[in-house]
Amino acid sequence: MQLNPLASYKGVVNRFLQLYKHVIGLLIGGFVTYVRGLPVIRRRRLRSPIKRSLAFFLKFLIKKEIRNQPFEIQLRRRLEMLGPTYVKLGQVMAIREDLLPSNITSELKQLLDNLPEVPFEQILAIIEESLDRPSKSMFLEIKTKPLGSASIGQTHRATTSHGVPVVLKVIKPGIRETILSDLKLLQLLGGVLEVIIPRYQPQVIIEEFCNYTQREIDLIYEADHAELFAANFDGHPHIVFPKIFREYSSRDVLCMEFFDGLKPNDPKILELSQSELNKVIDYGIGAIIKMLFQDAFFHADLHAANLIVMPGPKIGFIDLGMVGRFEEKTKRSMLYYFFSLVNGDIERSAKHLLSMANFGPGGDPAGFKRAVSDLLRRYLIQSSHGNFSLAQLILESLAIGGKYRVFFPVEMTLMVKALVTYEGVGNFLNPKMDIPELSKKHISVIYRDYFNPKHLWQELVRSMPEMLDVAIQLPKLITDGSRAVDEFLSESRRENPLAGLKSSLIAGSCIVGGVIALVQGGPPILWIGLFASSVLFFLFGK
Repeated sequence: MQLNPLASYKGVVNRFLQLYKHVIGLLIGGFVTYVRGLPVIRRRRLRSPIKRSLAFFLKFLIKKEIRNQPFEIQLRRRLEMLGPTYVKLGQVMAIREDLLPSNITSELKQLLDNLPEVPFEQILAIIEESLDRPSKSMFLEIKTKPLGSASIGQTHRATTSHGVPVVLKVIKPGIRETILSDLKLLQLLGGVLEVIIPRYQPQVIIEEFCNYTQREIDLIYEADHAELFAANFDGHPHIVFPKIFREYSSRDVLCMEFFDGLKPNDPKILELSQSELNKVIDYGIGAIIKMLFQDAFFHADLHAANLIVMPGPKIGFIDLGMVGRFEEKTKRSMLYYFFSLVNGDIERSAKHLLSMANFGPGGDPAGFKRAVSDLLRRYLIQSSHGNFSLAQLILESLAIGGKYRVFFPVEMTLMVKALVTYEGVGNFLNPKMDIPELSKKHISVIYRDYFNPKHLWQELVRSMPEMLDVAIQLPKLITDGSRAVDEFLSESRRENPLAGLKSSLIAGSCIVGGVIALVQGGPPILWIGLFASSVLFFLFGK
């Protein structure tokens, strides 16, 4: 048998050709749509002859069923044709309303994650191969009809050998290899699109998507997430996460507790008493705010299908493969921002929002701050009439950024998605419930806890090793710094009779810098070291 050394690359080449075909088709479709949308006066008689002639002939290269559709529909259909990886990419693009036009994000929200079922025999083979045991030694029963079939995995009800009802999530056959190939191609495509349409930051979106998707195709990550969430909510009996059965789990199979309850958008849930429905809203809002602003670790794919309302009432969070994280500095800024927002503090809201931004070429932070402040004022006026959505306000604030070349990390839009979901749930369960006021109640508790002396002391203790290192190095730093400044000032005295004044100004500006760093909430190691060295230099420096 003759071996073909290029056989392993055949699949990648085929996927590249498919991607290339659809990208070119989409570019042509975009051009044709652009010409079709020209003002009537520019499409009369012999006006714009080259564009119109080129568009007339090029449209026959586009698939007939999407030829006359708007660009956003062509984009959605081509993502569907390319398969599961690109469907998920479209879903991520749909939440980037801060970067992409609203007509595109609205259309991409129609992308469905319900895909054809994989035959049960193949699913069973993956379970047995991955866990290296016969299924009958682990489970009394596995339902052949799946609970759901998404782009990456398929879920089935099962009962363990000990009689415990569980859910099995199984990675579909061949999907990991396909996705990894697609991600490599997408990263190359991102570099090309960055040159063509840099305004929409395609490379950023694709890199974010690749990072999240690589974790989703390894179910060990989801098992870890479930246990981290459970630990974070250990003292909150009304918020639960599925228990993970590690002995029946692997990279390709996840065995987790089955939650028997109702989806929050199921009409049957309205049979609960109004008191119970209000508790569901209150517990849910509290859980989301805790995830975002206290734990900095949150469910990043939150929608009604990933929530289960159980007797008690209790709220269960499921499908935990996609999570968001904030760094400590971002979490602190997020806390300040949200607290200022719900309390109607316009200036501080805008300031803290701007502190989390990245600026593109030609960025206009001052213009962005003014625009966001105006937006907040309009929303505060509307809130007096009971027409106020925190999630929509934050989303519109982020969307303004594109105009001023001010951009935000993807976690910000994922955060908004979580808030939108629960605002929608709350309005469905009780349209009269004041969601912003509930949010204010929960964020105020977290805000007070953050400045609790016990918490501040814990933060100080955590910073002790770094502070000790600085203290040990401080004499040397002061000596070296003093020698360097002394040499500089000695040279300056020969030329400048105001050198003594310069020394005082330098020391004073250092102290002011230390105070500013302290007030702005910079890392303790930074402002303590800067402030201490500034004072010592002012007192003892020459």
